[in-house]
Amino acid sequence: MSANALAPYRRLTIKIGSALLVDKAGKLRGQWLADLASDIAAIKSAGSDVVIVSSGAIALGRGLLGLSAVTLTLEQSQAAASAGQIALSQAWAEALGRHQIVTGQILITPNITEERRYYLNARTTIQTLLGLGAIPIINENDSVATAEIRYGDNDRLSARVATMIEADCLVLLSDVDGLYTAPPAKDPDAEHLPVVKAITAGIEAMAGGAASHLSRGGMTTKVEAGKIATLAGTAMIIAKGTEAHPLRSLTEGGRHTLFLPAQSRAQARKRWIMGTLAVAGTIQVDAGAARALLTGKSLLPIGVTKVTGDFERGDAIAVVNPDGVEIARALVGLDSDEARLVMGKRSDAVIELLGTGNRAALVHRDNMVLVGAKEDANELS
Repeated sequence: MSANALAPYRRLTIKIGSALLVDKAGKLRGQWLADLASDIAAIKSAGSDVVIVSSGAIALGRGLLGLSAVTLTLEQSQAAASAGQIALSQAWAEALGRHQIVTGQILITPNITEERRYYLNARTTIQTLLGLGAIPIINENDSVATAEIRYGDNDRLSARVATMIEADCLVLLSDVDGLYTAPPAKDPDAEHLPVVKAITAGIEAMAGGAASHLSRGGMTTKVEAGKIATLAGTAMIIAKGTEAHPLRSLTEGGRHTLFLPAQSRAQARKRWIMGTLAVAGTIQVDAGAARALLTGKSLLPIGVTKVTGDFERGDAIAVVNPDGVEIARALVGLDSDEARLVMGKRSDAVIELLGTGNRAALVHRDNMVLVGAKEDANELS
């Protein structure tokens, strides 16, 4: 394993726990955040995208509003989140702004990562921010979420975000330096695990409860986050974040636990397309387009001869050849009305009809799985 634990990854989602950002008095740990910001700037300057999932809004809001540090009613939690979110966003903007990095705030509730339309919009916003050189700062929208409609912890939220943006690695900074065979505070003989190849029942049994006064989760939620991330092809690292420069420590060989992805992101995405999405429509293509798809090309509107069904951008559709035989399953890039409008037309005509902000491809090859092709059968086995 490389001494630099972050070297293999080009897109990172980094989750920051409340207890790292906020002290027991409800005050921001400003110097720690400044050190972390310099670590993030260094990673970004090395060519990696960075997305932050930051806890701390309720903890900061408690201090600002003079609320109890132990128990809060739902209404008090929402009020604390409302006040704390402004302070948290400002803290991140100032810390990263010292490195000439612009931040963008995104507040998320579970429907955003579970419902396709919201999911696509959130992903597009994050991708656009990254493309413009900014760093998205993401948190659960605790000011309006209730117990019935919330993630409950930012470990799982960060895993959802990481898979949504197809991050290479999810980094959970916490008050522990990884997974042990038993909770180390209770068992002095507990052994640190540097690598977890697969999350088994035995691995899950090793997780303990929450250790911090500010934390909603513990090792249990981190392992659950690992299941979400690794099954989607994203690696996960649990590392200690309490000391200064925690990300730099990871690049210098600091102790951590690496959870290996169960499969590549491409494999995970294709398995998801093939196995979990209902088909909303069908696109028939001519013989030339069918041959092009089988060689790994994207589907262009010029090769489309018929569009069946009522679907929206991001829905799963079947692609069939001139004989009506399904040759691919895909996530479509246009809704059905737009697909009918541009079918059979050249790319320049498509841009004229839909505008320059739209892709010329009806289905990008990264969003398509060939049905019955030898290479895909091997890939998905």
